[in-house]
Amino acid sequence: MPRLEIAADGFRLDDRPLRIISGGLHYFRVHPEQWADRLRKARLLGLNTVETYVPWNLHAPRPGEFRLDGDLDLPRFLDLAAAEGLHVLLRPGPYICAEWEGGGLPSWLLADEGIELRSRDPRFLDAVDGYLAALLPPLKPYLSTGGGPVIAVQLENEYGAYGDDAGYLADLADLLRAHGVDVPLFTCDQPTDLARGGLDGVLRTANFGSRVDAGLAELRRQQPTGPLMCSEFWIGWFDRWGGIHTTRGAADAAADLDRLLAAGASVNIYMLHGGSNFGFTNGANDKGTYRPTVTSYDYDALLDEAGDPTPKYHAFREVIARYAPVPDEPVPAPAPKLGPLAVELTECACLSDQAPLLGPAVLADRPLTMEKLGQSFGFVLYESVLPAAGPAVLRVGEVRDRAQVFVDGQPVGVLERENHQHAVAFTAPRPGAGLAVLVENQGRVNYGAGIHDRKGLLGRVTVNGEELADWSSRPLPLDNVDALAFSPAAPLAGPAFHRGDFHVEEPADGYLALDGWTKGNVWINGFPLGRYWSRGPQTTLFVPAPVLRPGRNEITVLELHATTTRTVEFRGTADLGPLDD
Repeated sequence: MPRLEIAADGFRLDDRPLRIISGGLHYFRVHPEQWADRLRKARLLGLNTVETYVPWNLHAPRPGEFRLDGDLDLPRFLDLAAAEGLHVLLRPGPYICAEWEGGGLPSWLLADEGIELRSRDPRFLDAVDGYLAALLPPLKPYLSTGGGPVIAVQLENEYGAYGDDAGYLADLADLLRAHGVDVPLFTCDQPTDLARGGLDGVLRTANFGSRVDAGLAELRRQQPTGPLMCSEFWIGWFDRWGGIHTTRGAADAAADLDRLLAAGASVNIYMLHGGSNFGFTNGANDKGTYRPTVTSYDYDALLDEAGDPTPKYHAFREVIARYAPVPDEPVPAPAPKLGPLAVELTECACLSDQAPLLGPAVLADRPLTMEKLGQSFGFVLYESVLPAAGPAVLRVGEVRDRAQVFVDGQPVGVLERENHQHAVAFTAPRPGAGLAVLVENQGRVNYGAGIHDRKGLLGRVTVNGEELADWSSRPLPLDNVDALAFSPAAPLAGPAFHRGDFHVEEPADGYLALDGWTKGNVWINGFPLGRYWSRGPQTTLFVPAPVLRPGRNEITVLELHATTTRTVEFRGTADLGPLDD
């Protein structure tokens, strides 16, 4: 059986030298009906390998549950990779970062107030053991030792940027081996973290996007023999709401790839194809200020968000051809796109009216976090009663992450974690006025100590210094919008759902523009496209062709504030925002 060997002078497979030339492709960020297309384009680029993370939080949405089907059918993805003759680097975490919600760690871990993630805490390791016990046995035939495409498995992910407990890494390695992983393990860290994040006996690899010679030199200093590999060669970057669209020139990135390959190193290009953070799956960063990541994970990658080859793809193909065989086949042209199509949303449903259809209320003496409610994504609607009429100041210990405040149904303010806001002033019209606080989880922190990121209203909630004691906490995960009851006429002000129909002759990829809308989420035929926000930089949402059907289609928009129009528009090109000069 073929087995990847880690020799003093490099990788070997079937006793032949192997240079890994890989590209990042996350199956969970791509519609499953488009996996084969992206994998074919990986092969045509000249890659011999693809890399993917595994998001624990999607595969195990609740304790004791595990999914490996539909859009999470990892075995099918691996079959398709093998059909293209591609090896696979599998990165199961348990922590993956990936600018993904919570770094891939399931939110239900945080229901335990004292748990220490990414540590030897028995509560965490027991949960990891259960995850790997569910994930790995079905993947055993896909390891190269069983004739499959997976040639190596990553141990944790950039652990040196978080901790330095080699015992924790050793425990994880033991769990991987106990659950059947018999291919080589590897760690990956940024050059300055290689010593902290490595484990003796496990191959170290480095992550960087520039300063190639310095990165490889540090890797060689930490690991005197063995293959040199950059496991994340960053060729672009991700965007945050309120920022700019980050890009990297094709010539600059290709020149650094040339330096890597000329040095004899193996490489995983991050990303070959970024895809999309569909639904509520984007992560966030918090280095003193909370910054949620946008819906697009275009990453200025070799294949754009629709999977079309970019100039950078062709530049990289030319470089790779100097060092490895590149298929003598034409690269596919960009796929057809939906033409301009305006859709009027003629029906509406106020969120406050629909709330009982979307989740059951839980009564308590304080607001309950999402994690205590057994909820991962979406919103929580908190309700209480104001004790007196007159001027009032609502103060919240922590808002995670964005709270819209209403009194008797009227908006009185917004509190944003990003802006470090904790209080809002208003006038209560009467004793017993209804207080409602709609809190959005904008993405759990995916990097650094902030991964212990519980959502909702945290800490004391007071009005004029007095703590409110009676609360209703209603989870609104919005994982199914089919139950909504719409009516023909409704206000343009939100929070409200808007719905409309449209027809297409032949499904094709497209981009949905929401000019005149403020902030919210979109579904097409029940498929969650993701978040939009007039704050930008992203102003269009990618629509994969497979979510459409010939003939009638349905679009649902949740607008949290207000819109100046009832119309949205499909376009043939993306608008990911202004670039950095």
